[in-house]
Amino acid sequence: MKRSTLVLLALAAFGSARAATELTIATVNNPDMVTMQKLTPEFQKAYPDITLKWVVLPENELRQKVTLDIASNAGGFDVATVGTYEVPIWAKNGWLDPLNPQFAKDAALAKSYDLNDVLTPVRKGLSYNNQLFALPFYAESSMTFYNKDLFKKAGLTMPIKPTWSQIEGFASKIHNPSGGVYGICLRGLPGWGENMALFTTMVNTFGGRWYNTSWKAQIDSPAWKSAMTFYVNLLKKYGPPGATSNGFTENLTLMSQGKCGMWMDATVAAGFLSDPSSSKIVDSVGFANAPTGPGTPRGSNWLWSWSLAIPKSTKKEDAAFKFITWATSKDYIALVAKEKGTWASVPPGTRKSTYANAEYKKAAGAFAGIVLDSINRADPTKPTKDAVPYVGVQFVGIPEFQALGTQVGQYLAGALSGQQSIDQALSLAQTAAEKVAKDGGYQK
Repeated sequence: MKRSTLVLLALAAFGSARAATELTIATVNNPDMVTMQKLTPEFQKAYPDITLKWVVLPENELRQKVTLDIASNAGGFDVATVGTYEVPIWAKNGWLDPLNPQFAKDAALAKSYDLNDVLTPVRKGLSYNNQLFALPFYAESSMTFYNKDLFKKAGLTMPIKPTWSQIEGFASKIHNPSGGVYGICLRGLPGWGENMALFTTMVNTFGGRWYNTSWKAQIDSPAWKSAMTFYVNLLKKYGPPGATSNGFTENLTLMSQGKCGMWMDATVAAGFLSDPSSSKIVDSVGFANAPTGPGTPRGSNWLWSWSLAIPKSTKKEDAAFKFITWATSKDYIALVAKEKGTWASVPPGTRKSTYANAEYKKAAGAFAGIVLDSINRADPTKPTKDAVPYVGVQFVGIPEFQALGTQVGQYLAGALSGQQSIDQALSLAQTAAEKVAKDGGYQK
């Protein structure tokens, strides 16, 4: 072969390598996303012309960085991990690419992806004006986890539908800090998606709400005071020390190590607690519905989906679409099952086919039914006992809530740590919520 031909081939190969598209993906440091990052080589086998650059951050930090980048049209991310709260708001603002046109361009991909297989509540939560703007990586509601060995030792039986009053009674009998066991673990880390996600469901089921139908703040109501008093006393008496530092990930670790008698949190944790590679309580973990309070059963189950969206600011829409459809496909779910060695560890809550799969039923039979029922039962349009002007179970679906929820979460953490009284926390939260409603023009 002539030297000139070799040079041309070398230049062509160099040019081809240089032409590879690099996607910058922003995601949260939850276990399912860490697995997604580890499976990068599998994606690149399917798409050798696309490389992936990962930005993996704690939940609160991820939200701040992604929101700033997308709102300013900076173009720092080609794929963003977003939740059910952000998607409709950001879609309305024109910050996200609609996905229906992308599916329409590739009939074969649309058929294999099978959007109709995605659970209806999840799909609706990621849509705006009948257009889909994100694909669910995993979806969740909330439920109760408990240590069956500790319950048996204390002579207790967990009902399938517990009340918060019953939970308090169980915690008092299991709590044994000198033995390294705490009666209950709950989110205490401040953040609208951390302590306030759990606490807002508690407020709902105690009969409370953030706003009435005239957008008057309702935090100074008896229901809020009852819920906050209950939450603070429960964690102070029977929770681990330093609870204000514990979010989902920290409590998952505590529960997995057998240090919590009970934990109320995201249904996605069921798979992690059932995974022998990460959990010491695989044989003793039990599952029940999220607790209900004295006000109403409504709003006890949140609805959330960590999803993959394409920011409007990216110049790499086609490559980004290939990635998000790969990472949320039926094939990806099967890939995780193979990688983990168990179907119990696959990303849950997104597809009907997962819950119809015989292998998943066998591996996740102890919790799959509760998870699916909880997701289907959650109703963001009717989250409270009394009518409200907003959509959202564990959040208020307005742009200002990201800041408001975190601010109120700080007041809640202050009451839990003893920095201020419950009455002071409620008063500060009421003032903040009322200001948001007035400044945002929601009150007429």
